Amino acid sequence: MHSAFKYGLFFSAALTLAPLSHAQGDAESRQDTITVTASPIRDSQAAAINAKRNADNVVEVIAADTIGRFPDQTLAQALTRIPGLAVEGDQGEARFVNFRGGRFRYTTISFDGVDVLGADNGRIPRFDSIPAVITSAVEASKAVTPDTPGAPVLGHININTYSPFDTDGFGLSASAAVGETSLNDAYRKRYALRTSYSGDQFGILAFGTLDKRDRIVDNREYGLVPGGVESLDFRQYRGFRENYSYGGKAEFRPKDGPVDRLFATSIFYEFVDDEERNQHVFDFLDFAGDPATLAYGTSGTALALPTRLLEHGRYETSTFTNTIGADLELGEWLVTPRLNYTETKNFTSIPLVQSLGFSPFLASYDLANINDPIVTVSDLATGGPADIDNSYNLDLFINVFYKTDTTSTKGLVDFERDLTLFERDTVLKTGFAYDMREAEGGNATIVQVGGLPINPSSYATSTPWNSDFTNSIGAVYYDNVAMGNDLIAGYMAADPNFEIYPDFDPVEQFGIEENLFAAYAMATSEFDWGNLVYGLRVEHTDFSTDGNQVIAGVSTPINASNDYTNLLPSVHANFDLSDSLKLRLSATTGISRPSYPEARASQSVDAINLMVSGGNPDLDAEESIGLDASIEWYFDTASILSASAFYRSIDNVIYPGATMVDGSNFAPGLFAPGEMVAYNSFFNGEDGKLSGIEFNYIGTFDDFLPVEGFGATGNVSFLDSEFYAPSIGITAPIPGTSDLIYNASVFYENHGISARVSYQRRDTWLSTTESGPELNQYWDETERLDAKIQYQLPFDLSGATTVIFAEANNLTDYNDRRYIGTSATIDQIEGYGKSFMFGFSVDY
Repeated sequence: MHSAFKYGLFFSAALTLAPLSHAQGDAESRQDTITVTASPIRDSQAAAINAKRNADNVVEVIAADTIGRFPDQTLAQALTRIPGLAVEGDQGEARFVNFRGGRFRYTTISFDGVDVLGADNGRIPRFDSIPAVITSAVEASKAVTPDTPGAPVLGHININTYSPFDTDGFGLSASAAVGETSLNDAYRKRYALRTSYSGDQFGILAFGTLDKRDRIVDNREYGLVPGGVESLDFRQYRGFRENYSYGGKAEFRPKDGPVDRLFATSIFYEFVDDEERNQHVFDFLDFAGDPATLAYGTSGTALALPTRLLEHGRYETSTFTNTIGADLELGEWLVTPRLNYTETKNFTSIPLVQSLGFSPFLASYDLANINDPIVTVSDLATGGPADIDNSYNLDLFINVFYKTDTTSTKGLVDFERDLTLFERDTVLKTGFAYDMREAEGGNATIVQVGGLPINPSSYATSTPWNSDFTNSIGAVYYDNVAMGNDLIAGYMAADPNFEIYPDFDPVEQFGIEENLFAAYAMATSEFDWGNLVYGLRVEHTDFSTDGNQVIAGVSTPINASNDYTNLLPSVHANFDLSDSLKLRLSATTGISRPSYPEARASQSVDAINLMVSGGNPDLDAEESIGLDASIEWYFDTASILSASAFYRSIDNVIYPGATMVDGSNFAPGLFAPGEMVAYNSFFNGEDGKLSGIEFNYIGTFDDFLPVEGFGATGNVSFLDSEFYAPSIGITAPIPGTSDLIYNASVFYENHGISARVSYQRRDTWLSTTESGPELNQYWDETERLDAKIQYQLPFDLSGATTVIFAEANNLTDYNDRRYIGTSATIDQIEGYGKSFMFGFSVDY
C-alpha cells in the first residue's frame, strides 16, 4: 500500500512544481557549503541562522559558541534548544534524542557527513559522551535530501568538527571546571583541550576531554497491583560517571593540482558508569501471611518480608571512528571519496548480591505522599527497631553481564558538478556507498544460591543514606567496592579457574552480518522564486544472523537471513517570498532497520512456563513517507521567527510484544502440533502516524526596544502519534512522543558579560527504554531550569582570551517520575539534586 501511495505522491508533487519551473528565470547561485565559526554570541547566532537560511532543506544549525553559552552538561542537552527535539536520560543526565517526538532509532548521526554506528544496539546514537570541544557546528536536518546517509525516518544530525586550518598557525582552546551536586555534595570536574597548528599546506589538530562526576541518586520503586502496591523498593545509587574522549585530525592542502585536500580523522569517546547499589525491598503480607495490597493515600500496619540487594557494577559504552578522505577537482567534477572504520562496544556488568529474609517485620506505612512513601519496620517479637542489615536467611550471587561489539567498514564517494538542466542552473550530485557491518555479543545470568565466600552484612557501615527523600527505614551505606573485591577473591581462592565473565553459553550468544549498499542521484535547480531539490536514493540491505535454539538444555544452531531494497525519493521546494521571508515544502521517505538484538536469531524455550522468547529475524524495516512545510521570517541578522508543520506515515513500527504461536514449530515433542504457546519477541505494528507543528523565535530586544544586550529564544512543539500493535490488540503512542515540548531562554550580553537563564519542559511520553510488552510505562512530565553567567576578561595574554564562568543545572530540584497506565499509579521516582560548576576557558 505504501509503495503505490509513495510514487503517486511524488508524481503529483512533480506535476505541481513543473509549471513553476518553466515560468521563472535564472537565479543567482546559492551557497553550497555551510560554515559556522565561533564568535561572540550574537555573531555566532547570526552565522547559524544564515546557514539555516541558505540550506536547501528544513534544517536547524547550532554553532559551537552558542552551545557554550548554555549551561548544558552534554551535547544531548544542547540539542534540546532545537525546536521539536527532546531528550530521554538516565538519573538526570540527558542521553538519547527524541527527534520531533520520534523514537531514538528514527535519528541517524554523522561526523563531517560520514554516518557512524549507534553505540546502543548498532542503531541508536548516544549523545551524552560526544566531545563538544571538536564540534564547530551541529546541523539537524528535519527533511532529509537523497544524499543524507541512512535515509532516516525523522531526522539526521551531522556534527561538523574543527579543522586545523580554522586557525592560522598555532591554536589552543582549553577549559577547566569543578563543582558539586547538592545531594551529598558529590564532586564534579570537567576538562577539555583542543590544540592545532596549520602552515601553508599542512595542519594537525589534537584534542582530549574528561568529564567526571561523583553521584548520589535517590530512587523509590513500587510493586504495582490492581488497587495499590504489594511492595516498596528503597534504593540509593552512588559511585561515579565519566565521559572521556581523545583524537585528532591531520590535513594536507596542496597548492596546485587536482587535489584540494587530503585528511585523516580519528575520534574516540566513551561513557563509563561505576555504580554502587544499596537496595531494600519490602514485600507486604497481611497478618494471615498472605500477600497484601496497600492502597494509595492510606496508612496502617502490615507484615513485610525483607530483601536486600547490593552491587558494585559497571557500564561501558564507547565509539571509535576513523575516516580518511580527499576532496578532488577532476575537470568539472568535485569528487569526495571517503573510507571509514568504526567500532562500538557496549558492556554491562551487574554482580548482584541478594539476601532474602524469611521472617517478616512489623511494618508501619504511610502512603499519603506517594512520591515519598514512609515505612518503618520493627522486630515482630520484641517490638524494637528492626535490624535490616542482619535479618537474612539466604544469600545469592546473581552475576548478570552482557555485551555487544559492532564494527563497520564503509567506503563512499560523492560526485558533484554544475550544469544546465532544462535551461536552469543546476547542481548535480550523485554518490555510492558500501557498508560492511558485523555484530556479536551475548548475555548471561549466573546464579549461585548460598555458599557465598563472604558475609554481605559485615560490609554495612554506620553512615546513613544522605537523601532528599525520607530515610524512614534507617538505611546505611555498604562498602560495595570491598564486598565485590572480596567476593571475587573468595571464589578464586576456592577455584583458581573461576572467571567473573566466563564465555557465553551457546544459547546466550548471537552473531550478525549486515551489508548495506546505497546509491543516490539528486539535482538542485535554481529559479527566480528559489530552488528545487529532487532526487532518489536506493538502499539495499543484506542481513544474516546466527544463534541457537535451546530446548530442555539441548542447543541447536539456527541461521536466518533477510534482504530487501528500498527506493527513497524526495523533493524539496524553497521559495524566496521576499528578501526576509522563505517558504519550504518537502516530501520525503525514510527507513529504520531493526536493531541487532531485535533481529537476532536466538530463541529459547521455557519448558516450565511453556513459552518461547527470542529475536525476530523476519522483522521488516520501518518505512516512512513524510510531508514538511516551513515558513521562516529573518527579520534581522541574528533573528528569526518561524512556523513549521510535518506529518509522517510510518509502516511496520517495531515494538516488543507477545503473540500465540504453534509451539511444535519451535519444540516438536514438547508441544503437540497445533498447541499454542506465548512467544515473547519483537513485532511489526501497523498504521503508524506522527505529526506536529513547531514555532521558533530567536531575537534580541533591541530589535523592538531601545535597550542593548538583552535577547530571548523560545520554541514550542505540539505533537501527536499513534500506531496499532496487532499482537496485543491496542493502539498506543509511538514511544518518545510528548504532546507538548517547549524551551525558553532569556540572555544578556554586553561589556564582556554573557548571562542566560533557560527553561525546558516536555509532557508525558511512552517510555522508549523500559516499556515492556504491555506498552504502558510512561515518563511523567519533566522540566529543567538552568542558568549560566560568564565574563570575558578585558585584557588578553599574548593574544589569548580568557573567560570565567559559573553554571547551575536543575535549579528547581526536579525529580523524574515514571508510571504505569496513568500518573496516579506511580512506578518509580528518582531524585539527583541540583548541580553547580565554576571554571574558566582560554582561547588562543
